[in-house]
Amino acid sequence: MSRSAKASGPSIRNLAISLVLSAAVLAYVAYRTWEPNAFESVRNSFSYLFAGLALVTVVLRFLLGGLRLRQASHGRFSLRDGIRGQLAWDFFSNVTPSVVGGGPFAALYMSRQTKASPGESTAIFLFLMFLDQIFFALTVPLILGAALFMPVFPTSFGTVGTSAFAAYFIGMMVWVVLFGYTTVFKPELLERILKRVFRFRFLSRFQDRVVEEAAAMRERAKVLRAESAAFFGKAFLLTCASWLVKHFLVIFVLLAVTRPVDPILVTLRSMAMTIGALVMPTPGGSGGMEALYAFFIGPLIPKATIAPTMLMWRVLGYYIYIALGAVLTLSFVRTVEPESTPSLNEPATTLPEQKS
Repeated sequence: MSRSAKASGPSIRNLAISLVLSAAVLAYVAYRTWEPNAFESVRNSFSYLFAGLALVTVVLRFLLGGLRLRQASHGRFSLRDGIRGQLAWDFFSNVTPSVVGGGPFAALYMSRQTKASPGESTAIFLFLMFLDQIFFALTVPLILGAALFMPVFPTSFGTVGTSAFAAYFIGMMVWVVLFGYTTVFKPELLERILKRVFRFRFLSRFQDRVVEEAAAMRERAKVLRAESAAFFGKAFLLTCASWLVKHFLVIFVLLAVTRPVDPILVTLRSMAMTIGALVMPTPGGSGGMEALYAFFIGPLIPKATIAPTMLMWRVLGYYIYIALGAVLTLSFVRTVEPESTPSLNEPATTLPEQKS
């Protein structure tokens, strides 16, 4: 593993950075939006019903994540294993940069906690990450289409900011579609393109690594193409349900503190926030997610409720995963050797076979 890859791995330091960044932006937003009657206003309008429903979405996300891992592993992972694996995945995603993700470390964690080999565990997480990318690609046209009729992008962005976000979304969708297609169906096409690109003198020093990665892509394509349409369909439905529940959390958090709330607009803005956070370099997008919340959700609710709802949202959608994931994985993080951490670029031999 390269030095940069090692540096991006999970560590106590990354966990501390993630928590400090999140708390700092939260404190700044609270300072900028503070009003003398803020707490009294929140207390008078607080709904325990919607707060309870917000907590239910957290539980559902645990269960759906466990079901998704059980289904993707053809039952090799039990529901309990799957829930532990989802918690580990969320934890590692929150202590590694968003552009790196926690998938490789969660795959290694699961291979050590279950009877699955590292190759099998890697293949399972690769498959689920691929489905996540498909979901993101499908949400982009939904967001951009809705933006023609609804204020999905905050007016504070202005024309230039909105255009930049739209261009980024379109670029990401095109990249995901092309990468997904070439990875699964035409890996040899991507291999030829990469070889030609890396013939240029200033890129030639990376050519050997690119050829190695392209060979791994062919192996991954075989793994994914071997699955049935029904298997893909069930896994994708669970993927959609898992992400939608995460977006519903924002709706219930807002309804717990303030009303009325436009659930469709909030869901679309939550989707836009999630996609916008994918390129953030901070661990788990920490700090950036709070800023995006202030820009996207803040204008939809009274100023005095921005900080309280943001805190509740991050407690249920971030801090709880950090706490539970830390209990499960910190001993693992202390003992794992960086060089032994699997890359999802490794050839994965096969997904576990369907149990008879």
